[in-house]
Amino acid sequence: MSQKTLSTMLKAIIIGVAACCVLVYTWIVPEIGWGVAGGAPEFAHLYTPWLIIIFVTAIPVAGILVLAWIISSNIGHDKSFSQENAKLLKWVSLLAGIDALYFFIANIVMCLLRASHPGLVILALLSCFVAVCVSVAAAVLSHLVYKAAKLQTQSDLTI
Repeated sequence: MSQKTLSTMLKAIIIGVAACCVLVYTWIVPEIGWGVAGGAPEFAHLYTPWLIIIFVTAIPVAGILVLAWIISSNIGHDKSFSQENAKLLKWVSLLAGIDALYFFIANIVMCLLRASHPGLVILALLSCFVAVCVSVAAAVLSHLVYKAAKLQTQSDLTI
């Protein structure tokens, strides 16, 4: 498979993930929240704070998608193992870690304020776990791409 094909496939996946994110953030999250607020009027006042907390998590996700697009473009230009991709993957790791930490702390604070349900906290912990997995995977890939870029530079200098 050529670099161009890999790049195109990665970009198609990124577009699909972006579409899913738009769907989740604009339709599913507000709809579920509105259903909870409508079904339990005592929680109606928490709809807006929770919506804000969840919408803030979209900022790092959007950043990660942009970085992934740049990485896939680099792959298409035959720069798979480059220092730039290693740095971009490090940023992906950082953004995913920040997102997980923010959402975890926000959930704990809302739970301490008695503005959350234990089932919601468990669901949030699952989301945080996924974000931490993405962060660790990106950090590992960053390290491996950095090592590969170093080896490729040494190989290019060898006659």
